[in-house]
Amino acid sequence: MKKLLILAGVLVFATSVVSFADTNVNSTPTVNVNKQYRKMPPKGPDFQKRRAEFEKRLDLTDEQKQKAEELHKQGFEKMKPIMEKMKEKQKEVFALKGKTDEQSVQQRENLKKQIGALREEAREIKKQNMKDFENILTKKQKKELEKIKKEGRKNFDKEFKGRPHPGHRPGDLEIPPQPPVRKEIK
Repeated sequence: MKKLLILAGVLVFATSVVSFADTNVNSTPTVNVNKQYRKMPPKGPDFQKRRAEFEKRLDLTDEQKQKAEELHKQGFEKMKPIMEKMKEKQKEVFALKGKTDEQSVQQRENLKKQIGALREEAREIKKQNMKDFENILTKKQKKELEKIKKEGRKNFDKEFKGRPHPGHRPGDLEIPPQPPVRKEIK
């Protein structure tokens, strides 16, 4: 058991040394915060396929499809400046990472609060977009949309057990507390 722990420690140390050696000390840090947020609306064969299945399942008319596309573009244009601001704030937080003086810590906390406010603003835009989309649907289509949402939640729960849904804030879901795991030391 001790040998395994020592081996694991050596491996962790070796990988951290290799990753540290790979970074260029003179270069400015780069942050890839753009993974979640795209500069353009999602496109491509996978997105088009899912969108076509969604439209077929809801049995959208051509007029509804056109209105939905307009709503999508309007929503994207509303979200774009918010995502840019979030990206800038996240870069600032990253630049302050590792600084422990009181001013830097306070500045980092303020930036995190600003990012939280921007996320809330984005969440409200998404909610409004969904309401606007639902307004162009018939009652039958709204029922089908609810079924699609429930299936999506089930798939999310299956894929990511124990994680809250993306639209929820901490405390929205009532997840029973898990008892602490106790390991006996021999």
